[in-house]
Order: sequence, then C-alpha cells, then structure tokens
Amino acid sequence: MKEFTQLIQVKEDDLDDLMHVNNVRYLQWAQDIAKEHWQTEATQEMLDDYIWMVLSHYITYKGQAFLNDEILLKTFIKKAEGVTSTRVVEIYNNSTNKLLVKCVTEWCLINNHSKRPIRLTEDLKNLFTN
Repeated sequence: MKEFTQLIQVKEDDLDDLMHVNNVRYLQWAQDIAKEHWQTEATQEMLDDYIWMVLSHYITYKGQAFLNDEILLKTFIKKAEGVTSTRVVEIYNNSTNKLLVKCVTEWCLINNHSKRPIRLTEDLKNLFTN
C-alpha cells in the first residue's frame, strides 16, 4: 500500500460558528487529497481514459482542529477490485499526531468516454498498492 500525504494549515474560512474546522471541510479535504493522489500517480493516458465517482463516504470524527493548526492528511487504497476502490483518508493534528477524522470512501471507476463503470486493470491496481 502506497501512502500519500500532504500538510495544510487551517485558515479562517475553514472554521464554522464554533470556531473549529467545519465538518464539511474535512470531507472536502478528503476529496481533495484523493484527487491529488490520483493525479500525481496516474499516467496521462489513465487521466484521459478514467474518472472516479463516489459511491459512499463513511466519516468518523474523533477530534477538533482550530485556526492555524497544521493538519496532516494521509491517504491510501485499502482495497481495489472489480469496478471499485476503497480509499482511506486519515486527518491528523500534525503537532500532536492526534487522529481527528477518518474517512473511508468507496469509489467506482468510470470509463471517461462511455461514462460507464469499468473494471480496474492490473496497472491501476498496482498504481496504488506497490
């Protein structure tokens, strides 16, 4: 399993009325790092031929983040078979290493031209697991 990470800093527009990171922002970060991981690892041909569509998100909130906190986003593919992939995103307070959020997302691979689901090739599976 290949892990992909990114550091970000909490900004004012990430906050909700309680002055901590809005729950919806965590989901946005999870989607953003998934997209960046895909775009970083995939070949241009893969980017042209395939798109990913969300089937489900399961999010567990374990802590809070506040203005100026440094956040570590970690993602990896837990399972890839058939037309689906299970991606895990863990969001940590980088200073304390405390897990704040865990998001497990089921993605479906779509042929970009036909817009229909398509089975993952071995190249696609190996992209994230080796």
